[in-house]
Amino acid sequence: MAAALAEEVPDNEDYYALLNVRREASQEELKAAYRRLCMLYHPDKHRDPELKTQAERLFNLVHQAYEVLSDPQTRAIYDIYGRRGLEMEGWEVVERKRTPAEIREEFERLQREREERRLQQRTNPKAPLTSTDTAILSGNLSTQNGNGGGSINLALRRVTSAKGWGELEFGAGDLQGPLFGLKIFRNLTPRCFITTNCALQFSSRGIRPGLTTVLARNLDKNTMGYLQWRWGIQSAMNTSIVRDTKTSHFTMALQLGIPHSFVMVSYQHKFQDEDQTRVKGSVKAGFFGTIVEYGAERKISRHSVLGATVSVGVPQGVSLKIKLNRASQTYFFPVHLTDQLLPSAVFYATVGPLVVYFAMHRLVIRPYLRAQKERELEKQRESTASDILQKKQEAEAAVRLMQESVRRIIEAEEARMGLIVVNAWYGKFVNDNSRKNEKVKVIDVTVPLQCLVKDSKLILTEASKAGLPGFYDPCVGEEKSLKVLYQFRGVLHQVMAADNEALRIPKQSHRIYADG
Repeated sequence: MAAALAEEVPDNEDYYALLNVRREASQEELKAAYRRLCMLYHPDKHRDPELKTQAERLFNLVHQAYEVLSDPQTRAIYDIYGRRGLEMEGWEVVERKRTPAEIREEFERLQREREERRLQQRTNPKAPLTSTDTAILSGNLSTQNGNGGGSINLALRRVTSAKGWGELEFGAGDLQGPLFGLKIFRNLTPRCFITTNCALQFSSRGIRPGLTTVLARNLDKNTMGYLQWRWGIQSAMNTSIVRDTKTSHFTMALQLGIPHSFVMVSYQHKFQDEDQTRVKGSVKAGFFGTIVEYGAERKISRHSVLGATVSVGVPQGVSLKIKLNRASQTYFFPVHLTDQLLPSAVFYATVGPLVVYFAMHRLVIRPYLRAQKERELEKQRESTASDILQKKQEAEAAVRLMQESVRRIIEAEEARMGLIVVNAWYGKFVNDNSRKNEKVKVIDVTVPLQCLVKDSKLILTEASKAGLPGFYDPCVGEEKSLKVLYQFRGVLHQVMAADNEALRIPKQSHRIYADG
């Protein structure tokens, strides 16, 4: 949730991991974890001046974590932006009287706006003039059969009220001539809005006026209904229903107009994978003939999406359309293959882009992303080097403070044939032969884990284990695991858990059976 802020300033403090509690932990669970760590780190329990100083620092850190998580409002801000959300901008936008749910909603809205602004600043000239006025500069370039053209547009938008805005548009191009337009948006009800766009297009044939009005209404949470009336060069009336969910996008439209009337149905499936893969298909039939389109798109980098669509129509023939979206920039490459409906053209239009994409992904995109990730990891290591050194020193101090408690815990567990942590390591393990050249980076966490044993049980929550008392991150930005060799009822057990994986031991499935 704190992605936007975390990019700017790393936040290595996980209060939930420090207290070893779930993110949904109740006040009772927080209090129990806090009391246990207070008993471990209380300065009065240590006579050695150096240990006493270290205990004071860790005791204050635990107290700070408990203060934040025990207050519903500060906890809501911390859950979204982390510790620096409290320090930097948490209380600048949140009133004390707001509920945790309202705080979450407000911060999520601000995070979305920040991301949108960052993208706009990188890829699209959009400048806020005042709190209500914005200037937007856009343009396009195109080429066909060796002839090129383009246009440039300037839009000035003013927010007139909480319910609407107005926009003036000025454009010029070598193909269509000057353009003057006026667009008005207005919310009629909380579920209904209307948009009207008037335009005057100047050309060698004279002035061409146009008017477009769209009335839209929320039919339910995921469904919108639209009515559109267009008057001008291509007058038409259009009605459509659009349903957009987390996994699919469905559109059905009907248009009556001059020169084209048609009915269209399209469906898009959204895969819930890291690359945000989508496959789509549509059928469009009207006075011009019938067109069937199918294609796919996939995220190839953080802000770029590559897509390809095959269009098969009668009498249009076969076309391939390749599109690259880079934030708010769009690059469109249409390729007309044949005017006839040939199976070979359909085959090559379908298979060709797939072969090219997988070859490019393997030979160019994947190595580029890997190198980019390595550069980002190196920058992250450099920027967090001092923080990691401090965390390492805190972890070593915590281990020294745990020694006496661990000794008593081991004596009690041995007396009842309970849980004894023989060895435990945390960090990057290399078990795959394909990664044998990579360096193993682990730290010994036997003492910190034994200190967490209570009544012959060890329970770790779903959080990065780097935040546990006595732990630190030995390999920033890399995949980490926890490997534990322990003894229970006199029998050896072993388990390996992912960094953010919950862990409960002992378990029968962890038992090591002797060969034979």
